[in-house]
Amino acid sequence: MNLLRIRIHHLIEQLTDEELQSVWNDVHALHCDFYMLKAIQKVKQSQQPWDILTQEEAIQILMFY
Repeated sequence: MNLLRIRIHHLIEQLTDEELQSVWNDVHALHCDFYMLKAIQKVKQSQQPWDILTQEEAIQILMFY
């Protein structure tokens, strides 16, 4: 893992400020997508046939995870 950190730091140092901002935007979007995907998978695993939520309830639950 330490080698990977060194390689990532080396790549970051080579980026311009504009490229760094663009990469940050992309990585942040991917992080949010991954977070939501994990939340959806968690709900699917624990969901029972009798569990029914309104859209409002579902949004509230996702906001608190």
